[in-house]
Amino acid sequence: MKNVLIIKLRYIGDVLLATPTVRAIKAAQPDVRVTMMVNRGTEDVLSENPDLEEVVVLDKGSLAAQSRLIAGLRSRRFDTVIDLTDGDRSAFLSWISGASVRIGFNDEHRWRGKYYTQVVQSMPGVQHRIDRDLEALKPLNIQADSKDLQLRVTSEEVNSADQLLDQLGVQRSQSTVILQPGARYWFKAWPPERFAALADRLTSQHDCHVLIGGSCHDIDLAQQIRQMAKSSPTIMAGRTTIKQFAAIAKRSVLFVGSDSGAMHIAAAVGTSVVALFGPSDPREWGPCGGPAEILYKEVDCRICFHPTCTRGEENCMRRISVEEVIAAAQKLLLAVKGMR
Repeated sequence: MKNVLIIKLRYIGDVLLATPTVRAIKAAQPDVRVTMMVNRGTEDVLSENPDLEEVVVLDKGSLAAQSRLIAGLRSRRFDTVIDLTDGDRSAFLSWISGASVRIGFNDEHRWRGKYYTQVVQSMPGVQHRIDRDLEALKPLNIQADSKDLQLRVTSEEVNSADQLLDQLGVQRSQSTVILQPGARYWFKAWPPERFAALADRLTSQHDCHVLIGGSCHDIDLAQQIRQMAKSSPTIMAGRTTIKQFAAIAKRSVLFVGSDSGAMHIAAAVGTSVVALFGPSDPREWGPCGGPAEILYKEVDCRICFHPTCTRGEENCMRRISVEEVIAAAQKLLLAVKGMR
C-alpha cells in the first residue's frame, strides 16, 4: 500500500469524524500517500491536515465534469481505495479508480458490493461513527492508537475570526456562548422560542455574550430568535467560514445545539458542548473532544425520517425542556470556572 484514496461523500461532521481513520493509516505507514475525496463545501475541514497529501473535491456537475473526474482518478494510479461513504456513487468511483484493493461498506446489501474487493461487515449493535469508519482498516491490519479528531486552525484564520468578533461588537473580556439553532432536517431542530429563552437565561445568570451561529440558510431563524429574546443576542449566522467558526468556538465557554457539523467542530476544538439529540442516536453521533452533556429522550424516531412527524408537541426535540438545557449548561459552565 503506497497510494491510498479515502472517499467520504457526506456532510461536514461526517468528514471530520473520518479524520481518526486518516491518522491511523499515516501512523501505521508514514510513507504512504493519502488522498481524500469529499463533497464540495466540506473540504475546509481538512485544510492543514498533516496526514493528507491531497484533497479531491467532488462537484455534482455536468457529464463532462464527471468524465474529467474519472480520468483524474485513474491517472493518479491509486493502489488502495477505502470508501467510508456506504453509497452507490462512491462505490462506483472506487471501482472506476482502477485500484486493485477496494474496501467499503454495504449495509443495505445492494449491488454496489460487487464494486469492492472486500466488503466490511458492520459490527452488531450501535457503534460510534468513528469506530465504524475504523472498521474499514481491519482488512489492512491497521489499528488506531488515537481517536482524536484532527482539525487545524492557522494563526491567519484565528486573526480573521478575531476581526469578525470585533465587527460584531464582542468584548474579549466577556465570556461567549454559541447557540446553534439550525439543523439540516426540521425534526432535528429545537424550537426557536426555547433558544430565545435560553439566551435570556444565560445572559442574565452568567453575564455572557450569546452568539447565534449557523449558515447563510439560518439567518432568518437567527433573526427570529433575536426578536423573541429580551437580551439581544448577536447574530453570527452566515458570517463565518468553517475555520473562523472553529476559532470562535475555541474561544467560547459553551456551545449549545443539535446533532450537526457545528457541534462536532465545537467538540473537536475542546469547547464544552450541550448536545440536543432527537431522531439520531448519540451512541453513534455523539460529540467527541471536549466536555459534553447530552440530552436525549430515546424516542423511537425512525418515523421522523419521513416528511411528517405524527407526535406533534410530543416529538423528540420538544420533549427537551429549557430547564434541562439550563441545568446542563450550568454544570459545564461551573466546571469551566473551576478550571480557571
